[in-house]
Amino acid sequence: MANVVTFRGKVLQDPPLVQRILNDPRAGWLWFLPRLWLGWQWIQAAEHKIFNPAWVNGGDALKGFWSNAVAVPEGGRPAIAFDWYRSFIQALLDAQAYTWFAKLVAYGELLIGIALILGAFTGIAAFFSGLMNWNFMMAGSASTNPMLFTVAIGLILAWKVAGHVGADYYLLRWIGVPWRSTDEQPAAGTAPGVMTGKRSAEPAAGD
Repeated sequence: MANVVTFRGKVLQDPPLVQRILNDPRAGWLWFLPRLWLGWQWIQAAEHKIFNPAWVNGGDALKGFWSNAVAVPEGGRPAIAFDWYRSFIQALLDAQAYTWFAKLVAYGELLIGIALILGAFTGIAAFFSGLMNWNFMMAGSASTNPMLFTVAIGLILAWKVAGHVGADYYLLRWIGVPWRSTDEQPAAGTAPGVMTGKRSAEPAAGD
């Protein structure tokens, strides 16, 4: 991977505090409460929708939300600031996508909340959390979405450690990542899962 190098030949590094917060598994405790809070917010939001027939039986609630969002008042400011996004929502309305999209929203919020509370695939759950917040904000609904979006971005950046106090402690070790990873031998006396920042100088057997 290419690095940003100064004219003096020095590689630019992240500040040590940023490295600890985003990469050190011990920072998992720092992300524990924000992760639980965000997950609980999504479960509460899902509960109001799943037990509301207007959401899960026909999607009338979502239809009303979209209809209000695409409306352009004569003397006021429209809820949606970008024409391309208004056209996108209008296309969903015309296709009557709310009949199935409402269920996707309701149960998607529930799955996101459960995953965040369990700390399972935290980075993926946080991504879809932020995506839903972004769509709500694009449709003109602020409410708590900016705060939820901010926490989700933090969890995305700290995806390796944000679920360390949770299921990701095991999941990330069992499954790994689809992109390239490097082998690292933990230093003597170091607990499993704690990054030392040092690589073994001994070549692996067979190299």
